[in-house]
Amino acid sequence: MNFIVDGAETFCYTGGKVFDPEKPTVILIHGVLNDHSVWILQSRYLANHGWNVLAVDLPGHCRSKGEPTATVEQAADFIAGLMNATNLKKAALVGHSWGSLIALEAAARLKHRISHLVLVGIAFPMQVSPVLLDASLNDPQKGIQLMNIFMRSTLAAPPSVLGPGTWVRGSSTALNRRVLASNSDVNLYHLGFQACNSYANGEQAITEITCPVLFVLGVTDHMTPPKAAKKLIAAAENANKDVTLVHLPVGHHQMEETPDPTLFALREFLAG
Repeated sequence: MNFIVDGAETFCYTGGKVFDPEKPTVILIHGVLNDHSVWILQSRYLANHGWNVLAVDLPGHCRSKGEPTATVEQAADFIAGLMNATNLKKAALVGHSWGSLIALEAAARLKHRISHLVLVGIAFPMQVSPVLLDASLNDPQKGIQLMNIFMRSTLAAPPSVLGPGTWVRGSSTALNRRVLASNSDVNLYHLGFQACNSYANGEQAITEITCPVLFVLGVTDHMTPPKAAKKLIAAAENANKDVTLVHLPVGHHQMEETPDPTLFALREFLAG
């Protein structure tokens, strides 16, 4: 489904259901070199169980037009614009990796307009390896290969992911290449990594949210290891926020490598 956000056409996957602003809504925000499809299994379930789903392609990515957002703060403003464009008074925000920083910053800015906040694979600060940062700029194809080695904990897909024979690392690599090729004017890979690397407002933002927050962390995540979320968790708890923590036996792509446990964590949290 397409919406006009800040004058640009924006694509959101709705799980095959007609968008109804009167229903509770969840906005799903992808990470670097990803698009709405990384949420496909969770999107379909939620859309068929009482939720509006807006799994967004961020500006300048794949099916969304507009200038790509160069900072987490700009992307958070885009999320606010999406809610205004869809006449949403309130929504839950779910973000993965870079998307988790965007969701966090948006929740801090939008306050009571956000009902729930889910941070999947988050770290703060989200420092990118100098090797990956350099590769994203000077040799993106090599960088994509390296990224898929670091963030994957398995080669074969679990039974609930896309069916038998699915090659998790291969499909992820293909998606990264497709997203990179979707915008010939901007290096989306380097842009996203720079945005992650430069974001400095995480600890302040977590104290400003007004909704419950769920952290979904991968035990074997080498991109954003669980210990890298400790500052945010501590800051939230010290500010007396309603914090839920879920650890999954997986790497950086919880939605695909542990799709059912990720969904169950979302489902239970959103029902609360």
